[in-house]
Amino acid sequence: MAANNRRMSGKKGAQVGSGGKRRRGLEGKGPTPPAEMRKGHAKQRAAAAKTRRAQGRTPQRRGAGKSPSEMVVGRNPVVEALRGGVPASTLYVQQFIDNDERVREALQLAAERGGINLMEAPRPELDRMTNGLNHQGLVLQVPPYEYAHPEDLTAAAHDEGEDPLIVALDGVTDPRNLGAVVRSVSAFGGHGVVVPERRSAGMTAGAWKTSAGTAARTPVARATNLTRVLEAYKKAGITVVGLAADGEAEVGDLEALGGPLVIVVGSEGKGLSRLVGETCDVRVRIPMPGGAESLNAGVAAGIVLYEAARRRS
Repeated sequence: MAANNRRMSGKKGAQVGSGGKRRRGLEGKGPTPPAEMRKGHAKQRAAAAKTRRAQGRTPQRRGAGKSPSEMVVGRNPVVEALRGGVPASTLYVQQFIDNDERVREALQLAAERGGINLMEAPRPELDRMTNGLNHQGLVLQVPPYEYAHPEDLTAAAHDEGEDPLIVALDGVTDPRNLGAVVRSVSAFGGHGVVVPERRSAGMTAGAWKTSAGTAARTPVARATNLTRVLEAYKKAGITVVGLAADGEAEVGDLEALGGPLVIVVGSEGKGLSRLVGETCDVRVRIPMPGGAESLNAGVAAGIVLYEAARRRS
């Protein structure tokens, strides 16, 4: 009867042993590996970038997205794009085209640069490719631009043993302004530019041309949410400085320009958006004794970058 009671109670009896498995599970997996060996860690990315640089390899960007391919249409625009170092994959030339000076120069530039396919195509095919634009028998295909990830810019700075110096653009929609900012960042030793994914200029042929070739060595990162990226930079110990006409400090008086820095530049008309402005650690103004109301993004970024570079030298 006692045996029956034990069987009918909800209590479990003795269990079969674990065979030592629990004891082995308690042993752990060894010491935590150093940061340089942990996948996804900033120091691991910096170490990988250093190895690639030592091997002369181009760093692989972290899937921040690509721009669509672009067509430069017309004889003068094609020649100017080739002169300006705009990357190109294919130069399409219309069959039986009038071989004038611009056509000859385009062919010569493409041949000298190398890596550009030369394709002859009938006029109807070029009309179809350009949606009926006046291509004048010359069409240059610009490959998609591969954007960096915002974290790649700080990793590159750490790899060089330098404080990050980055420019972020808020609401700048003119590709020529983006190209001018890229050129200034390159001139003053910056580590890259961050642009929002939406409502912002991208790395088009016009931006490449204005950058005067510096876009080939100065990365542009694209942010899904600019405010979150700025907050992440702040958590990493980087000072975020916004440019504003009514800023509480003058650019020449700001000691923070000598350290890790993100310079945020807004549009010429509207300035910084509300959320981005509130995210900045400090907003600074550029004194303009001449009475101008504002500066375009390229000029404003260049002034602050110069001051930052001066303090770092």
